[in-house]
Amino acid sequence: MFFVSYTAKSRIEKISIQEIANKSGYNRSTFYQYFSDIYELLDFVETNLLNYIKEELANKELSMDTVQNALHCLDKREYLSILSALLGDYGSTRFLNRLKREITLNRLELNFPQNQSITPYLIEFYLSTSLSLFRLWLQRQKDLSSEEFFKLVDNLYTKGITPYSK
Repeated sequence: MFFVSYTAKSRIEKISIQEIANKSGYNRSTFYQYFSDIYELLDFVETNLLNYIKEELANKELSMDTVQNALHCLDKREYLSILSALLGDYGSTRFLNRLKREITLNRLELNFPQNQSITPYLIEFYLSTSLSLFRLWLQRQKDLSSEEFFKLVDNLYTKGITPYSK
């Protein structure tokens, strides 16, 4: 868990194996029994989170709400700190792209035109906007309840921002 909290405050290049070993109560040789370097540890953390998302989405039907379902399953205390670090200021764009692929990989059922040149742009807009809003919500310490947040995201997609402007 130290690794996750540290990556939320610093770039991964700045984290030493010795710091991880000291904070976790293990020695460096124990770290190297499991990981060859810090990037392998990062990959392990990302993969575990993505596998969890995959398992959660496997139990849900294909729908327009797949992105919200993915984000909703991450609205659990044990995953929020990991996700906050990975999507935070020092987060991983590689993870963000892996997360987008996981959500869209045969899971996102939208009524977008198939095999059209604009479809990838529409999917990117939908995913990026959802993930960006989720990231902002985390950065703001979840200042809206989960229900309020997910309702807001849904309303923004279905009604736009006009109902919120004066």
